[in-house]
This record gives sequence, C-alpha cells and structure tokens, in this order.
Amino acid sequence: MIPTTILDPLVRMQRRLGAIGHRLRRVLARRAVARRRGGRIVRLQTKTQLALLVVMLIMTLVIGVSSMALLRDFSMRSAAEHTRTAAEMIRVALTEAMLNGTIDRRASLLQRLGEVHSLEEVRVVRGPLVIQQYGEGLPLETRVDRIDRRVLATGTPYFGVTGGLLGSEFRATIPYVAESRGDVNCMTCHVAPQGAALGAVTLTASMDHMKTLGIATALLLVLIVGFFAALSMYFLGRLLRPLVETTAEIQEAASRAAEGDFSQRVKRRGNDEIGLIATDFNHMSRSITTKLTEIRGHVAQLVQALPDPRGNLLNDTAETVSGLVRVAQFKQAIEEDQSTEEVVLRIGEVLRQEFALEHFSIYAVDRERKTMRVALVDGMPAESVRWCSPDILESCTICRVVRTGHPIDGLEQPGLCRAFDGQALEEGMRYLCIPVIQSGGVGNVVQLVVPAGEVARLRAARPLVGAYLREAAPVLQAKALMASLRESSLNDTLTGLRNRRFLEEYSPTLVAQSRRRQRPMTLMMLDLDYFKTVNDTHGHDVGDQILRELAGILRTHLRESDLVLRYGGEEFLVILVDTGADAAMEVAEKIRGAVEQTVFKVSGGELRKTLSVGLAEYPGDAQAFWQVLKYADVALYAAKERGRNRVVRFEAQMWPSGGEY
Repeated sequence: MIPTTILDPLVRMQRRLGAIGHRLRRVLARRAVARRRGGRIVRLQTKTQLALLVVMLIMTLVIGVSSMALLRDFSMRSAAEHTRTAAEMIRVALTEAMLNGTIDRRASLLQRLGEVHSLEEVRVVRGPLVIQQYGEGLPLETRVDRIDRRVLATGTPYFGVTGGLLGSEFRATIPYVAESRGDVNCMTCHVAPQGAALGAVTLTASMDHMKTLGIATALLLVLIVGFFAALSMYFLGRLLRPLVETTAEIQEAASRAAEGDFSQRVKRRGNDEIGLIATDFNHMSRSITTKLTEIRGHVAQLVQALPDPRGNLLNDTAETVSGLVRVAQFKQAIEEDQSTEEVVLRIGEVLRQEFALEHFSIYAVDRERKTMRVALVDGMPAESVRWCSPDILESCTICRVVRTGHPIDGLEQPGLCRAFDGQALEEGMRYLCIPVIQSGGVGNVVQLVVPAGEVARLRAARPLVGAYLREAAPVLQAKALMASLRESSLNDTLTGLRNRRFLEEYSPTLVAQSRRRQRPMTLMMLDLDYFKTVNDTHGHDVGDQILRELAGILRTHLRESDLVLRYGGEEFLVILVDTGADAAMEVAEKIRGAVEQTVFKVSGGELRKTLSVGLAEYPGDAQAFWQVLKYADVALYAAKERGRNRVVRFEAQMWPSGGEY
C-alpha cells in the first residue's frame, strides 16, 4: 500500500524523470532533424577540416591572384621606367645627330635599337608641325596609329599592354615636347610653340618572360601556402581528435541513454577540459544508473512486480512512477467517497479510462453468507452475471478466486477456472481475476476480460492494476465497516427491523417522495395489548420471542416498499407508502386479525395476544410528518381506551384544541 505521505516525493520524482527524458528526446530529435535534412550527421572533425580547407583554398587563391597582380603591376612599372629611359636616350641620340649633322642616318640607329634584347620595335613618328616644316620623313616615321595620334595631340605619354589584360607585349609611346629651356633649345631648329609635341617615340617590349616569372612566383607561393595549410590541417586534426572522439562517445552514450541504457562510458583522453567533461559525464551516467536502478527497485516493490532488465530503464521507471502518482491520487479520491458503491464505480472508471478495458466485472463477497453480489459489469451497475456461472452468486466458493484467495490467470490457461463462461472461451475471450483482500479474506473480486489479441497489453498493465486494487482494499474495508456500523445503528438488534433513529434520518426522504409523486402515505402505530404481563409472568425471553414473531407477521403482510420499525418496547410503526387511510385500514385489520389468530408457543404452554392499531394519513391529516406520527399515536391511545384489539383512524376531535405535538 502506498502511504499518502509519499505522494509529493513521487510527484517530484516523476517531474525529474520527465525532465531527463525530455532532454534526451531533444538530443535524439536534433539527430533525426539532421538526418532528414542532410541524410547523415556531419562529424565535428569533418566540419572543422572542411571549414579550414575552404579557408586555406580561399587564402591560396587570394595570395596567388594578388601575387600575380602585384608582379604584373611591378612589371608594368619597371617596363614603363625602362622604356622612358630608352626613349630619353633615343631623344638625346637624335638631338645629337641633328646637332652633328648626321640626322639623315637615324634609320640605322633605330634599326640597331630594335635589335636590342627584349625590344620588339623602336620607331619614331613626326608631329604635324615637324611634317609641315620638314616633310614626311622616312617611311618608318609615317606609320602613325591611334595611340600615336592621341599622344601627339595631348602631349601625354602612353604606357600599356597591347592585346588586352593578358596581352604579351608592353608598349610605350612617349612624346617629344618642344622646350626652350635647358642645354638644347628646340626653337632653334623647329618652328613650334613652347610645349608642343614635335614627335613621339614608340617602344614595344615582350612580356613573356615577365608572365612566366609571375606565374612561377605565384605557383611557388601557392605551394608554400598549401604546404602550411596541409601542415595546419594535420596538426589541427590531431588536436581535435580527442574532442571529436569524446563527442562521438558522448553522443552514442546519450543515444543509448534515451533508450534507457546508461551503461555507456566515455574514455578520458587527457587532463584538459575535454578530459574533465568525460569524467563528469561518466560520473553523471553512473549516478543516474544507480538512482534509477534504486528507484526502479523501490517502485517494483510498490507494484509487486519484477522489473524487466531488458526494458528501457528511464521510460519504464518514469511510467511506473507516473502510474503510482495516479494511484496515490486515486486513493485520495476514494477516501473522500461516501460509500463502497462510489469506490466501485471509481475503480470501474479507472479500468475503462486508464487501461482502456471494455469488459470487466466487480463482485462483492459476503463471507458470512457464502454468497456473492454483482456490483459492476462493464462499468455499469448490474445484478446479473455476464462472464461466469450464475451459481457463484449462491455459493461464493464456486469462484476459484474466493476459494483460493489468489489471482486466477486465465490469459495463458483459459480452462483454469471452471466457472468462467465456456461460450466466451470459444469466442476467444481470456480473463484475469484478481482478489481484493480485506481483513485476511476476499472482500471483492475484479474480473478483467479481453480478446486473445490483447492478452499482452493486459499482462503489461497487471502490476499497475494490482496497485490500484491494493490501495482500494483498505478503503473498501473501512467504508464497508462504517456502512455496517451505521446499518447496525439504524436497526433493532432484537427484531432486525429498522429503529427510531432510522426514521429520524429517513423521514425527509419519505416526505419528499410523497410530495414528488403526489401520493399519500399512512402511518400506523401498533402496540401489543397487555405485553407487560408477558414479561412479568413468563420472563423477558418469552417477551423477546413474541416480539420477534410479531416482526415476522408484519413482514409477511406488508409490501417490500413499506417500512416496518420497532418504535420502542412493544410499539411498532408501519409506514405504508402510496397508500391512503382507507386502504391502510384494511391492511391494519389483516395484521390485527393475523396476530389475534396466532398461537405463540412458549416454554410451558401457549400464548395468544391481541394488537391495537392507530393510524393517520399524510398529508391528509397534517402537513408535517411528525405531527401525523403524533396523530397516529393519539389514535393508538384511542384504540386502547376503546377496549384494545382494534384499529382506530385518527379524527380531528381526538386532538385537543390548541394542543402541540
């Protein structure tokens, strides 16, 4: 039996177990979501290495592209400076040739310059002012293109790669600007304004060797970065391996824990934070295993069932504790019920709602009379047996549960109990009968009936059903005892009839019924004539015998719906429901005549007694029940005064004017 004092600890235990299960279910849910999204879970090490690889590739690409761009820019700047220097040297050479009078041999100079290594072409073009002054010049000097014209027009030098961004030739077109300052005065030989472009020199150099050098440099940088990237990934992998392996083992342990297996342990791989995590996780797993095993053992004792060693430790324990909490709440509820009937109905609700059982019967056993009574069938109050032989109602020892005092398992052995309905067995029904022990004996029998396909489900629910019934047993016993005590307080121990206390409690119900049905009822007061002489002459034993026999006569001549009470001493009260005074007079005469004709056999002889009866009608004679009772008593005294052995109906003149009842 579960003490009420452990209800709160059970509730707290249930919440803790539920929280643990919720966390583990969240872990598994995240794994399930990952599987649905990606098909598989990406390991931490793989994710880290992939991220590092992507970073290294991007860095390598950036370094390679940047190095090539920087080398190209450097090459362009170097080529520009070199061509600027070469152009200046050509200008100086041409100027000296003009001063020395050898300008007509400038074609040879330009041809030899064009044969210089890395120079593809060297040519000079005349500006419009020089052409106007000196003519077209050499054929080489007449090849003017778009860039030449732009440089001559603007006086701004041009440096660039021909053939686009990836072209293989560098071109420099540098103007010769007329100046009058310095060692050489251009105005001496040329007719041109200050700053005008007299001509331009175009130098074209191959950049193949620069491109080759740039690509080789970029590849070298990429190889160096790649080497260090691979080295970093290797050392990072070694650094992450303990973390990844520990994480994988924790994940596996959490997965098993969600299934109730807390035996998985995590290997400690160092003295850092990862090692501490492994140690703490193992300690937590051992603590949970120890506590859950201890809790499951205690719970198994409470439900009187051996735990399944292969079952889910967490779920099984949580479900059982949750069930025990409901059992404790059930006990609190039935303790507040008023009668055994309410408790039985509540048991039926539990069987139907919590265990989803459609077919069951609850019997009440009367061990003194060796009989049984049907209290509930399939959740409804009933009087007839459904699943067993009706003979068990007349002789409870036919019921195997009552006879043996222990459960009868007809789930695996259907033919174990001969009293179970054979036709139901042929239809595939199976049964489990559980005794509810009260005061060392069977007080109730709970019979659970299921189809053969639900045997496993009922077998799994059996321990918890037993826990409910064990909690209900003392409550049923206490309420049955209280009902018995109350019943005895409302009955006369000598005659077995109801007593005056019963009338005091039940009279409001009688009045309410009479008013609701709008039917009268008649109260008859009966008194044995000269009964005191019987006690004085023959003794109280004979008097008690006569009173018991009179009670039997009254029961014989009255309906089951009528009430017979021993009002006190030799006075009896009969309440005829739904009966007026005229019909009651006939009943009273029959009773009086029966008593008059009865010969009471007593020790030492025979006795005859007579009966006086007074009656009054409710609500015909008065609107108050107790006033009608007083009127019946007044009529009884009138019968005594008129010579006894007669029936007298109350009349208004019998009650004194202004009298109180």
